[in-house]
Order: sequence, then C-alpha cells, then structure tokens
Amino acid sequence: MQSASSTSTRLRSLITVALLGLAAAFAGPGLARADASGTVGEVTGFHPDGSRYTFDAGSAEARVSFVSSESFRIELAPDGKFTDPAGDDIVLPQGSPPATHWKDKGDRYELSSSKVTLRAYKSPLRFALFRHDGTQVWAESAPISWTADSTTQSLERRGDEQYYGVGMQNGRGNTSLRGQTVEAEVDYNWDDGGHPNSVPFYLSSAGYGVFRNTYAPNTYTFGEPVTAAARERRFDAYYFAGSGSDSAKDVIGQYTKLTGKPFLPPVYGLEVGDADCYLHNANRGERHTLDALKISDQYVENDMPLGWMLVNDGYGCGHENLAETAAGLRANKTQLGLWTEDGIDKIADQVKAGQRVAKLDVAWVGAGYKFALDGCKAAYQGIEDNSDARGFTWAPESWAGAQRCGVQWSGDQSGSWDYIRWQIPTYAGATMSGLAYTTGDVDGIFGGSPKTYVRDLQWKSLLPVTMTMDGWAASDKQPFRQGEPYTTINRKYLKLHESLLPYLYAYAHEATKTGVGAVRPLALEYPDDPKAATDAAKYEFLTGEDFLVAPVYKDTAVRDGIYLPKGTWTDYWTGRVYRGPTTIDGYSAPLDTLPLFVKGGATVPMWPGIRSYSDRTAGSPLAWDIYPQGKSSFQLYEDDGVTRAHREGAFATQRADVDAPQAGAGDVRIRIGASQGEFKGKQSARPYSFTVHTADAPSQVRLDGRKLSRAASKSAYEKAASGWFYDQDDRGGVVLVKTGKLSARHAFTLDLRDTAAVGGAVPGAAAAVSAPVDQEVGAGVGGKVAVDVTAGSKDATDVSVALGLPDGWRTDGAVTVGRVPAGATRRVELAVTPAKGASPGEQPLTATAQYGAAGQQHTAQGHFGVSVMPEPPTGDAWASDLAWLTSTNGYGPAERDRSNGESGATDGHPLTLAGKTYAKGIGVHADSDIEVYLGGRCTELTADVGIDDEIDGYGEVAFSVEADGTVLWTSPKVTGASSAVPVDVDVSGARHVRLKVTDTNGSKTGDHGDWAAAAFTCAGGS
Repeated sequence: MQSASSTSTRLRSLITVALLGLAAAFAGPGLARADASGTVGEVTGFHPDGSRYTFDAGSAEARVSFVSSESFRIELAPDGKFTDPAGDDIVLPQGSPPATHWKDKGDRYELSSSKVTLRAYKSPLRFALFRHDGTQVWAESAPISWTADSTTQSLERRGDEQYYGVGMQNGRGNTSLRGQTVEAEVDYNWDDGGHPNSVPFYLSSAGYGVFRNTYAPNTYTFGEPVTAAARERRFDAYYFAGSGSDSAKDVIGQYTKLTGKPFLPPVYGLEVGDADCYLHNANRGERHTLDALKISDQYVENDMPLGWMLVNDGYGCGHENLAETAAGLRANKTQLGLWTEDGIDKIADQVKAGQRVAKLDVAWVGAGYKFALDGCKAAYQGIEDNSDARGFTWAPESWAGAQRCGVQWSGDQSGSWDYIRWQIPTYAGATMSGLAYTTGDVDGIFGGSPKTYVRDLQWKSLLPVTMTMDGWAASDKQPFRQGEPYTTINRKYLKLHESLLPYLYAYAHEATKTGVGAVRPLALEYPDDPKAATDAAKYEFLTGEDFLVAPVYKDTAVRDGIYLPKGTWTDYWTGRVYRGPTTIDGYSAPLDTLPLFVKGGATVPMWPGIRSYSDRTAGSPLAWDIYPQGKSSFQLYEDDGVTRAHREGAFATQRADVDAPQAGAGDVRIRIGASQGEFKGKQSARPYSFTVHTADAPSQVRLDGRKLSRAASKSAYEKAASGWFYDQDDRGGVVLVKTGKLSARHAFTLDLRDTAAVGGAVPGAAAAVSAPVDQEVGAGVGGKVAVDVTAGSKDATDVSVALGLPDGWRTDGAVTVGRVPAGATRRVELAVTPAKGASPGEQPLTATAQYGAAGQQHTAQGHFGVSVMPEPPTGDAWASDLAWLTSTNGYGPAERDRSNGESGATDGHPLTLAGKTYAKGIGVHADSDIEVYLGGRCTELTADVGIDDEIDGYGEVAFSVEADGTVLWTSPKVTGASSAVPVDVDVSGARHVRLKVTDTNGSKTGDHGDWAAAAFTCAGGS
C-alpha cells in the first residue's frame, strides 16, 4: 500500500488514461439506447442461401453462417438490421464456406455440415449443437435476450463441465472458471483480480468454444445456466466444435485460425529484455540514451543473456543518438527497443535507426480496443516495412487478434510474494485463449527484494518471454544488482532459459500452426485428470509437454502441494523419480532451487553454454537431454531466427525418435533424422551430444552400429571428440555421449545396450536424500547438519553421505552407515563450520549419498537450505542496530531510526510519537514483520509504539511481539490520535523475535507504525 505522502506520476497518468478510455468505451453507438428489453420469439420465416441461413422471429432476425465444417457464426439483430462494428479488424478472411444442407424436422430446422448439426428450434427460436454421432455439444437453456444496451446467451451447464479462457485473467485461468463470473473489458487493474489483455472467448471441457465478435465489454457467468453477455444491442458469436482426444487444443486452433495464429518472434525476442529510461529520468537523475550501453556492458561482464533493451521506458522519457545506441547494443548481441508512449508516427525512422522492439503504452487503449489492436498491428508492421526483421511488440491491454502481432504483458505491479503467487495461474490460463506469449515484469516495477527477484526470475525463465524493468523502483533491478548469492542464482536461470531456446523456439513455431502456446495449464494436457481443473494444480504449469514448473511463492525453502499427474516425473536437479498421479509435500527448495520436473519420454533439444543465440557458430553442438520411456519423439525447428525468410520456406526440421522400455531394464535406441530444409546460416554438419537419464550404465554404446569408446573418467570424456561416459554421480546416473561432427543431411542411430528406461533397471529401487527444515548454524561456529537417507524398494547398502559446501565452509568429511532397509529412513548428522564471515540468511547445501542397491552402485543427491545466524548480541542492543533476518513491509523498505518513507531506503523522517522525537527505533508501514536473532541471550524488550505524528491523526494498527513462534504481547488498536503505548516484554531464552505491525481496519492508508526506542536487554550489558 502506498504511504500517505507518496504520489505516483505513473498512477496519475494511468487514472487519466483510464477515465478517457472508459468514457470512449461507453460512449459508443448502441450503448445508450432506451428500447425495451426482449427475447427472440417464434420463427416466422426461414431463408436458406448456400451455407448461410436467415430466420425471421418477429421484429428480430437471426443468421447462421458456416465458416468450416466445425465452426459457424450466429448473429441476431433485435430490430432486424444486421451490423458489424468490428468489420474485418479481428476476424481474418476464411476462404470459401463448406458445403452444408438443411432439413425441416417439424419442430426445428437442422443445419448440417460434414461434422456437426445445428438445431434451430422454432417456437421460440433456440439453438443446440450436435455432432454427427448424435452427441450434444451445447444447447441454449433459453432464447437469446436483449436489453436497451446488451444481449445475452444462456447455455445449459453439464454436471462435470469445466470452462477456461477469457484472455489474461490475473490470479486465475489455469484451473476451471466454473462457478465464477469473469469480465472481458479494460479495467486498468493490473493486480490480482484484474483482467488486462482480455479476450471475449471461452472454451468448455465439453469440446467447444465461443468467440464473441465485438469490441464491447463482455461478462461471462459460468453458473447454471452459463450466461454470456455483451454490452451492445446486437448478438454476434462464432462457435467451434473440437474433435478428438485433444479437443481443447483443436478449439484453440480453430479460434486462432479465425482471428490469427500467434506470430513467430525473433530468437532475440525469446531472450530476456531490459527496460529503463535513460533520458530525462525523474527517478535516476539526468542521463543520456547512450548510457544504456553501460548497462548492456554489465550484462556481458556478468555473463548474463540479454536479447533487447527498451531505452526510453518512462513517462516523459525521450531518446537521442538512436543509431549509435542501436549499433552499440548490437555489438553486445542486443537489439534496441522503444516504448511508444507518444505514438508510432515516427516508427519508420526509428526502425531504420535500429529499433527492433516496440512496447505499446496503455494510452493505446484510450479510444477502445480497436485503437489498441490497430496500434499493435501498426507497430508490428512498422518494423517489418522498414527492415528485414520480424515485427515484435509488447502490449499491456489488448484484445482478440492481438496474438498475431504481440506479446501480452500484465502491466505494472509491485514485487512481492503475493505478486508471484497470483501471477503463476495467469499466463498458463491465457494460453487457453490463444495468447501464446504472456508474462509480467520480473519482481514488478515497484517494491520487490533480492529474494522475490530471484524467485520470480526462476519460474519466468521457463516462460518463452520475459522482461525486467528498472527506474520505477527504489533501486535498479537488473539481475546482477543484488550481489551474492543472488547474482549467481539469477545467472543460473537466465543461462538455463538460454540453453532451452531450441526447445522453446520449436514450440513457438508450433504455435503458428496450432495456436497453442508453450506455457500450458495441466488441464490442457491432462483433460481427464479430475485434479487438473482444481486448485490442486493452480500454482504450477507446464512448459511444453515435458516440463512441470511449481514455483515457490512464499518466503520459505520448502514447497508443498506439488501435484504431478499421471506418468513418470524426474526432478530436474537431483534425478529423483516420482510416479504420478501424486502430490509432493515438503519438497526442499532452497533459494537456488526452482521445483522443476521432467516427464518420462522427454526428448529436449538444447544449446549448451551460450550467453546469446548469436554465440552459435557453424561448429556449435546440438545437445539432446533425454528421459527414455517407451516410444517418444520431438521435432526440432530451425531458421535464421531473425528475418522473415522462413515465411517463404527457408527453414529446416529434424526429428528425434527414442525407443526405450516402458519401465525397467532394456536397450535404448535414439534415432536422429536428417535435417529437412534449408536456410541461410544452417549448419551443414555439427557435433551432437546426449545426456540420457537411465540410472544404469549400458554395456556399450554404438553409433550407426560402430562401438563408441567408453571414457575412463568425466575429464577424459570432456576432452574427447567422441565417445561416452556413465556418470553415476550426476542426477541419479546419466549416460553422456558425443558423436563428433556429423552431416546434417544424414540420419544416424545411437544404441545404448543393456541399460534402462528413466528410473533405472529396477524401478523404485533408488534411494532419496532430504533434510529437515529450519536448520540453523552460526557464522564461524561449529555445528551439525542433519541429512535423511530414505531407501527405495531395495535395501541401500554401504551408504556414504557427504556435503557440498559454499566456499570457506568446513566439514569433517563423509559419514558412512552400513545399511538402510527398503522403505526406511536413516538420519545422519554431519559436522559443519560455516565461514567466519558468512552472511546471515539462507545458504544452499547439497547432500550426496553413494550407496549400493539392486546390484548396482548409485548416487543420490538432495538440495536443501540451512540458515546462517548472525552473531547474537553480547550486550544491550537497539533493535535498529541488529541484523534483520527478514524484513517485510507494506510499502517501501522498513526504516532504521526513521519513520516509514517512500519507496527508497533512508527517505523517511525523524521518529515522532505524541510530540516526542526519538533518535533510535524502527519505522514501518503495516503490514510489516521484522525478525531479529537473539540466540537466547536477551531477557527484555522495551519500546514506545504508535503511529507516527507525520500521519496527523489517521491510520489504525496493532503491534505484537512474537518469540520462537509464540505471541508474547499484543497491543490494543492504535490510531493516529492515540498516545504512545509502552512496551515491556520478557523475552528470556528467545532465539528468534519478530516485531509485527498489522492493519486492523482494512485500510492501510496512513498505517505508519513506529517501534520507537526499541531496545533489548541482553547478557553482558551494563
């Protein structure tokens, strides 16, 4: 919540734009009619005309027009006069309509294509759709009705029917919308519950979808019945009947055939973007556009990918020296982007100077969604008309059809744990409306923290597109700004995203054919799983068919409630195998670990070790990460990545097929087909490498029948041009293979003899390594760390457990235990001494267990976190002078020895309560939580608490003191008019103390709480 004294220029601008936009939207024709309400009545005339059929029903007319054998349009004009305000803005030309025929069945007309029959009941006119096998797809529960400014269709709801879509719905969408009311309209609410980038389209698990062809606001109530209302006195909707086991994908494909398939971004568009203002930046002081090059240099110096930069992202921010800036960015393998706050009338010159990315402003929505869609198309076309590059735009508020020209991003948010939580379902849900590229700024543009930045970047690295924005928060938010360990973790995930570019690019190409984006709700891939539509799967998603992502959205090192659907799932980091359907609780996820799982059968193409796609050379390897199970395949797609030559056929595909046991021991065969097609820069020959997750060493590996040499060690393998090595210490055991350079024009086959499917020769025999939560060690002080080893279905024998530690830490070495019986858990304690200067906070550790099971030697790993505690007080101490283990605050950072200020540190004022000024204390804004470590050395906390005098009489909060999970003291409600409340709390023996301030009246305006003169009496004090 914004503090009482703060005002955001951006917010003022948005409110102005929003009011203009809403005024324009509601002033449109047909929205101020005073005509009576009505319902379509009895059919009094029927007029067939090829694949178009018109019905007279009193003063109203209805019209059915078939578009394809599985899709058609229904229009209704209450006054008998058909209109089409959207024209050809949204719906693309569809070619000749299909052959259809009709029959008069007495009580109804039946209008049929080769796939479906639409029944039009006569008295009153009411529609129902059937497939040719007689199964009902949908049926109106009542005739279409209208009021002076709206039309509504009501459909029957089946007992188990689920609903998805309506575009980007913040905080929901990847699970069923059944029972909910959902809006499709501009509202400028970019937080949880808002709906930027709405789309008037929904799909049903019954195998159909409906698109309302309009720019008017829509309201969908997925109750009994389902009602779909648009705020215009005309009815115009397209219907799609899906077929096959993937009916939802089929419906999305039909809808995007009608309104446009998603565009194929340039490869640099799939790399992370960076946005800031460099000229006339009110938040950072005067800079120049060329200063962006210094930031680009820092990405290079920190070995971090960067695909593009917006250099003028800020209200009133201009730009200069564009050609020189663009050239400097290109030298760092980065493209120039511009924010179109002031329109796109100069885009031709800007593109000629080097612009390759256009981000649209909310002002583009000011005149309604047509203006927004036109802006998206015009900016996209402006790039293509003035360069050989592909159009690439970003939009905060768009409409149906925008998937063909831009990325949809969810607007301006403030970084927090809650922000991460509600964004998780947002983007996978948007895929159900044909939006293939959706995202949000990493850690928002306001607020945030090093921890929330890391956690947000982790999971957004598994989205095809993302961007980090600077200049609006208290400090810059590039991924190298927060210091260690954050910079290293951010680099890890940016490089992971970069390595997955061929996988993501193949899905981007697939979206141009199917309309289905890479980021998917579980319900799309597992429509028959009853949990996929529920909250059990709300805070996770799939990237493609192969990766399941379960982000951490709380300040914790443990993730509960990870639902894995049917199949075999491998932990990406440890190689531990799970059999679905199952729910994982207590998953260890220290700060450097994103819960990430790979589906059995996955065959993932990768580009290893690159910072930029343009690092690839003619001799760069193509890597395949394979989780063999049964028969599986993947088709790689490649083109030049930048130009539009692929539209003329300049691209290539290459198929990988894997044949392995469904489970257990056996041979694994990998066939890489010949690369089909040509494009500029295509590798005529290249080396291939493979990582095959078998958990058992093969007896031999053959390339086209020729035995490859087995390396004696990992280092020998890395030096060899070709060969193989079984690394039992890598993720439960993987086979590494290199082929050397092979012609792309010829297929080849790898045979791994006498190995196993993912999970090993004896499925379930592998042991697992974990650790208890909330373990603590002291900087420079010897302690113990507990590790649990759980045997699988077979005994684990000769178990040796060792720890991987940060630099400067010490341990006594591995601990050996004789045997862990099948299914049992053995706890092992290992001595650890953190570095004397270790920073307080969580540190990730790795535990490795080497053991024998089922006649094989194995290695199991577990990643977990321990908390490093600062040195506890050795005497009396001010709370504001202690290290804060956690510090959450309602607005901006909590302040030491100042009142709560704006979004920056140390921008508060002297602490003042009831006219008294305090030199020491803590200033916060509810809700806040400050945690300090006392280590049991202190006995008393004293303070004066209240709402700072700067608030001048308003605000309402309560203060509390909590020790080791127990509330010791709570204040009465305190208002801005209250006197200071004295605090004297016994904290004897407490290790952790939390100072909390909570809002008590539901309004956080003015909730500036002061812990004035907060002090601890501790051992050793005078």
